[in-house]
Amino acid sequence: MGRGEVIGEFGRLYEQQYAVALFNKVRFDIEGGGGPQPQLLHRKVPLENRSIFSGAIFQFLEENKKWRNRFFFVPDTYNINYYDNKTSHERGLQPKGTINCAGYKVLSSMDQYWELLNNSLPGVKAKVGQSPILKCATQFPVILWHPYARHYYFCVATLKEQQKWFAVFQDCVRHTNDGLSEEDKVQTPAFTDAVRLYRQAHGHYGTWEMMCGTPPQILANLVMETLLPEIRELITPRLKGKMQERQRNWMLICDAVYSLVVRQAQAQYEAVVESCEAGRPPLEASIRTDMDQIITSKEHVTNKIKAAVLPKAEKLLKVSIQPYISSILEALMDPTSRGFTEVRDVFFRELVDMSKNTVNDGDKDKVGEHMEKISMLAFHPVKMQSCYEKVEVLSLDGLQQRFDVSSPSVFVQRAQILMREQMDNAVYTFEQILHQSLEGQGSEGLCNTIQRCQDRVLKKFDYDSSTVRKRFFREALLQIFIPYMLKQLTPSVASELPRFQELIFEDFSRFILVENIFEEVVLLSVMKDIMMAVKEAAVQRRHNLYRDSIVMTNSDPNLHLLGDSSTIDWAEEYGSGQAQGEKAADGDETAQRRRRLKQVVSMIQVDGTPVQVNESCLEVPSVGGIPEEEVEDQAASAQSSPDSVHQEPVNANGTSPKVKRKAPLPPVQPANNSTPALSNGAVLKEGEPAVVSSTTESSWQDPESAASAIQSAIQQLEDAVQQEDSESLAEASEVPPETVAQLVVKFDLFFLSCLVDMTR
Repeated sequence: MGRGEVIGEFGRLYEQQYAVALFNKVRFDIEGGGGPQPQLLHRKVPLENRSIFSGAIFQFLEENKKWRNRFFFVPDTYNINYYDNKTSHERGLQPKGTINCAGYKVLSSMDQYWELLNNSLPGVKAKVGQSPILKCATQFPVILWHPYARHYYFCVATLKEQQKWFAVFQDCVRHTNDGLSEEDKVQTPAFTDAVRLYRQAHGHYGTWEMMCGTPPQILANLVMETLLPEIRELITPRLKGKMQERQRNWMLICDAVYSLVVRQAQAQYEAVVESCEAGRPPLEASIRTDMDQIITSKEHVTNKIKAAVLPKAEKLLKVSIQPYISSILEALMDPTSRGFTEVRDVFFRELVDMSKNTVNDGDKDKVGEHMEKISMLAFHPVKMQSCYEKVEVLSLDGLQQRFDVSSPSVFVQRAQILMREQMDNAVYTFEQILHQSLEGQGSEGLCNTIQRCQDRVLKKFDYDSSTVRKRFFREALLQIFIPYMLKQLTPSVASELPRFQELIFEDFSRFILVENIFEEVVLLSVMKDIMMAVKEAAVQRRHNLYRDSIVMTNSDPNLHLLGDSSTIDWAEEYGSGQAQGEKAADGDETAQRRRRLKQVVSMIQVDGTPVQVNESCLEVPSVGGIPEEEVEDQAASAQSSPDSVHQEPVNANGTSPKVKRKAPLPPVQPANNSTPALSNGAVLKEGEPAVVSSTTESSWQDPESAASAIQSAIQQLEDAVQQEDSESLAEASEVPPETVAQLVVKFDLFFLSCLVDMTR
């Protein structure tokens, strides 16, 4: 099935589910919903005027097989921007590239990477202990791996640095994976239901690891799930050369195809959404006018489907579901509750440290200084890492295959996001209560004030933590059992469903779909047992869960008024931020704002180690060996970064790799608006090793033109090198021949034609 067929079928499902989601949203707005109300306040814009972190790390460059020290900066979007050096960032230049981490896995060892790489292409295996692609400059790598997109390789000098960078990259993946807005009650459920129904129609039930990122990214993953096996079957016989060359070529092809699919999925998804949104006003008006009749009609059809489905569902439930509910619930509860307990402990320890320092040096300025650090605790990946690690041990061994659960990572990531939200809610509530308590108070009794605020917030945290975890357990059990039940029941029920559609009035047929009602009936059949299991765990006070009968009402009747307050700038209000504001009084306004951005994590640098030279370039040959580059003397390099001291990474054998210094690079120019983007969000720059960076969409449609243009560029580059013509060399190097030419030279025009036909 080609890309057009996949997106076309998805588009039809999305239009159907959009009308159903709109009906559910309007009905909820009218009827309302129950459930316990949260006690903690929620921050609306948690990362306003904040950046996450910045620092220097060695990155492996595909185009010349070198390790280059680059400066990385992560804004509040969690998209990783990287520059040649810190100065380029501070000057406001465009980044060399941007990494969107959705769908990536963060690896901390080459063995993990080799295993994933070997599994990606059957028949092309690397020997254990041998790198098929690169040699790491140190024994502390950090790798970003994606099943379809480009891979990124980094390394650091110490274990402590590796742990910090691993936590930061992991947080970027966690945040960008969570790309579906929970605030949108129409588009998001319509999208998720359309994806689920599409996969079920093709025999894929259960959880899906690649349900991550924004809707266009998820849609591209859906296309690749179907397209990749076909591409693999076509390409595998044509891969030539050594094992590492075949693996590298395969990754280049995957990234090129994925980039094309993402761009086209983006355009077509936006077109479908725009079409649905344009028709929303008349649909909503019709729903509000006929709400009672629609509900009555739906209830009538639901009762008919219940009569046909419930006996089969209850039999399946008794034999295949009920015996496993308690064991799966316990497997979910233990690591999740440990994680939430660790969140509470980390929050408590931070407040204890603040109280101790206030006793020794008790004034409001000191409190403001500590609160400035605590305010972003939930978004500090290093401090939150101990919380996230608690839930990462979650295991469903023995049950994954039975219930078609691809991996527990879906539940792990969801639990971690909820943990971060609870931490930020607790911190934000404490901020507001403490700030209100400090108004008009002197420096006396600060510790008692902090203690009172702390006790109030922890009590609210315990209640909300119980509520959030119980909801998470119910949702997780439904995600495990419902797909399994649907898979077992659909063959015997599918033939009966069409006759129920005839019972629905034509005017209401857009809002009532028998497929959705069938799934609702299955959900209701198992929900009672799930609710009872979670309720029993709460009654027994297992894992500090509260009973449903315990309801905190009006414990702080005026607290919700503080939720509408503006963000508290502790440094500014208590004087420590005034000097910083004066320093930014001169210069460009954009540069001032960049300097004023408060960073959640300090620069990743181990205490006591020198700062690395931003212009250093380490030579680490790949398996085949790479010629050395021309170098200049160390003094010239030091002059380009006078305040930095070079630090050489260490190889696994304890020796330092040879360091070659390149001539100073020209200033980074801002990216052209016409520059194409990679599938993972990276902006294509000169010399970047991505196939798609040198081929426009029209080139893919005309392989002969692409081959001619690429071969011309290669010849131009070779001539420039032989003539040592710097201007011609700069012009020719805009096309990275070593990566792009492989598609044309190694796999011929026939292969490109087949590839284009498959992706249309």
